[in-house]
Amino acid sequence: MDMTGAQWRKSSKSGNNGGNCVEVADNLPGIVLVRDTKDRDGGALAFEPAAWHSFVELAKAGSPTA
Repeated sequence: MDMTGAQWRKSSKSGNNGGNCVEVADNLPGIVLVRDTKDRDGGALAFEPAAWHSFVELAKAGSPTA
């Protein structure tokens, strides 16, 4: 997977205390990438934008996942 040009960002809810965080790159066409901030070279998960959007909306609502 070519991640060239990915612009990574952390949630504004993430602190700077070295906690468990993920970074998201949603600037590439047709794909959203997610990686662990503690292992940035360890690879990334790839999602279709619609699936990522659904996940984020459920997380915001506090809905349990099946």
